[in-house]
Formats: sequence, C-alpha cells, structure tokens
Amino acid sequence: MALGTLVGLFLGFAQISLVTPVKKGAWLTTHFFRNAPWLVLLFYCLFLLPFQVTVLGLTFPIPDWIKATFGLSLPVMANVSEIVRGALQSIPTTQWESAASLAFTRRQTLWMIILPQCIKRMLPPWMNLYEILTMATVLTSIVGVNEMMSLTRQALSAENRPGLLLAFYSYVLFWFFLYCYPIARWTVRLEARYAVNI
Repeated sequence: MALGTLVGLFLGFAQISLVTPVKKGAWLTTHFFRNAPWLVLLFYCLFLLPFQVTVLGLTFPIPDWIKATFGLSLPVMANVSEIVRGALQSIPTTQWESAASLAFTRRQTLWMIILPQCIKRMLPPWMNLYEILTMATVLTSIVGVNEMMSLTRQALSAENRPGLLLAFYSYVLFWFFLYCYPIARWTVRLEARYAVNI
C-alpha cells in the first residue's frame, strides 16, 4: 500500500501535467494497470521477474513475497493515481486563479494550496482501497507465497480431517472481518465528515 500510494501520488500529478507526453503516458499507465486483473499481475511478477540479481559479483535472491508485494502495488498505484487525479480536479478553479494572482508557480500551487485541500477528499477512497487490498492478499497464496490462506491449507492437509474445513475457514474469515470492518466503518465516518456539498 505504501509503495503503490507513493508512486500513485506522482502518477496522479502527472495525469494533470501540462506536458502532453507526460500526461498521456501517465494516463496510459494508470488505465493499463487499473484494468489489469490483479491475479495476472501477480503471476507476471512472480514468474517473469528474475529470481535473483547479481550486483558487483554478489548474487542476491529475490524472495517471492517481495515480488508479490510489487505485483499488488501495481493496481494500487493505478487506483491511487485516479484518486489523486479526481481529487485535484475537484478543487474549484477559483483556487488555482487565486494562487496565480498571488504569483505562485504551478508547483507551489499544487503542493501548498491544492494538495492540502485534496487530502480530506482522498482519504475515504484511499482507505477503501486499503481494505480491498487487504482482502486481495489471499491471492498471493495461489502463486505460492505463504500467508494466512496457504497456512490454513497446510494445517488442513496435516490434520487430514474434512470436518475441520468449515471451522478453519471460518476462523480465517473471522480475522479478516475483525481487521477490515473497523476500516469500513471509519471510512463511512470520514466520508460523512468530509462530504463535499456541490
């Protein structure tokens, strides 16, 4: 989430760039990764990225969890980019005009005036995306990364008792609910608090 948010923030700014190639490149990148299936991106990163890198004669293995993290950060990056672009464009043009009348540069206007106003507009959808990402982490078990679902399957295989299937998966469901539900409720509260009346 941190990696996707950081890159997505700059990609969102690039989408409103005055430089046409930058704007079009950011738009294409955003929409490509935003509309790509998350599982396909995971498979791509797990199996097509190198398993190790050699730097100055030293070989460093790249663990699967790092590649999976990178794979999940790609759709997060694209969605954060759209969140940022939408928030930036939702600010009334009078704010831009006022900053221009005070001789602010475009960069100063973005970072000192527009972005601070955007944060409260971006926070609820960002939290919603974080909740979706949390629930999507189980996809990594399909590509062989150890996480809660893969550990549950291993425990079920070790026990070899089909009767435990419901209990084990209910336990997993309970922990996901316990983690995600407060985020969902907090998101609703923030949306109500920061609602923009047009």
